[in-house]
Amino acid sequence: MKNNNLTYQKSGVNIKAADNFVKFISSLSKKTENSKNFQNIGGFGSITNIPKNVKNPQIVASTDGVGTKIEIANELGKFNTIGIDLVAMCVNDLIVQGATPLIFLDYISINKIELKKLKQIIIGINKGCKISNCELVGGETAEMPGTYSKGKIDIAGFSVGIVDKNKILDKSKIKVNDLIVAIPSSGLHSNGYSLVRYLLKKKKIKLKKNKFLKKELIKPTKIYVKEILSLINKKLVNGCANITGGGIEENIKRILPSNLCASINLKKIKPNSIFKWIHTQGVEEKEMIKTFNCGVGFSIIINSKNLEKIKKYFSKNFEPYVIGKIINGKKNVELNGKIKW
Repeated sequence: MKNNNLTYQKSGVNIKAADNFVKFISSLSKKTENSKNFQNIGGFGSITNIPKNVKNPQIVASTDGVGTKIEIANELGKFNTIGIDLVAMCVNDLIVQGATPLIFLDYISINKIELKKLKQIIIGINKGCKISNCELVGGETAEMPGTYSKGKIDIAGFSVGIVDKNKILDKSKIKVNDLIVAIPSSGLHSNGYSLVRYLLKKKKIKLKKNKFLKKELIKPTKIYVKEILSLINKKLVNGCANITGGGIEENIKRILPSNLCASINLKKIKPNSIFKWIHTQGVEEKEMIKTFNCGVGFSIIINSKNLEKIKKYFSKNFEPYVIGKIINGKKNVELNGKIKW
């Protein structure tokens, strides 16, 4: 029989390159108190100890991606921050219920392994894990020729956190007259990029030639873990909402009891410059509020007496401010006024 010398590499999959990438990840990963003597990177599954100081441990899990922000990274050829976004989108969800992030795993699918690109992504993921004080314990890199076109890539993340059963933040803690407090965003975070890219195409804007957009559109998502967990540990928070897809209305609605309403004064919101720019390009306010965080990256609901106490936990760029209060009502969210663009 004729030998056609068929190999996996000829089909488009380079196992050696994948092995080299795993070695690079292993060089970044260090054994921690949680992993003890376990070597997670390169194994078939990761092993993590449950912290002993949690009396009634409850596991909280979250998974997310960065959406079409990955296309902005591709267009700019800048991948060292997109990994921070990936971690942020997962761990910022965990802290909503009061959970402390423990571990993080990633999934990267790509047409062809490009070590330079992948290393930048992992460096960002590792940085995001350090900021949120969780451990990168594993992941998967899938080389998929034919599924993705040349140069295309997608990433997804999965995180696990832990919270004491008696300390879970739930709807019952939110009361009438509680204040709704905005924590500023770092920018778009990782939502609404399909609309932004549509706008760029429609307006024929060359991203690489626009200094302002090049900087703003690749800014990594703010990770709120340290600040929010500090507030929760001090019992200064009654509720939290990570403002992602669907904007402030849809995300705050998710954490409210059915008999209470969040009355929000849109005039109080302080939009970042990128949101002001998008609005000037023809995106109406209603669509802005529905699609973007508009400057409110995270929101907490607190007792009014704790307002001054919480401010000391944040840097000047992310100083909290009041945008509304909790009232009786079944509408869940009531938006008043207009944003000052």
